[in-house]
Amino acid sequence: MEKQDSALRVVVGVDGSPSSRAALRWAVRHAELIGGDVVAVAAWELPGAHGWSAPAVDAGFDKSMAEQGLVNQLDQVLGESGAAKVRQRLMHGNPVEVLLSEAEGAEALVLGNRGLGGFRRALLGSVSQQCVLHATCPVVIVRPTTEVSDSGTRVG
Repeated sequence: MEKQDSALRVVVGVDGSPSSRAALRWAVRHAELIGGDVVAVAAWELPGAHGWSAPAVDAGFDKSMAEQGLVNQLDQVLGESGAAKVRQRLMHGNPVEVLLSEAEGAEALVLGNRGLGGFRRALLGSVSQQCVLHATCPVVIVRPTTEVSDSGTRVG
């Protein structure tokens, strides 16, 4: 299935954060309602890749480990059978650019309100904010659900 296919697509950004997991669950439920497919997208780029002094390689990045991490995230959130229904895309590039490109022609782009980076007090992460401003499809921002564990502590 490519972006130009006529099948309904729901694109969701995945980065392992609590809001990303909530976005993944929301995207799967929405895709089921509209009879569409889910494309889970994770992006990576080299540190400082936009500066003139960017390193040629990132010795700390292992693509196969990142791919397995994406598979593991989907399995944890959706279970193996649910994860098997989701198309996975690990893309090299700026996360905003990757998500906007993958979301072209999609029914929706679903994102968590904050990812793993950035400022804790921000209401909306920088990637989410830029996608809201520039996407050519509807964008859904999902906040993580707050659950209470058996011990009474909040779990996100």
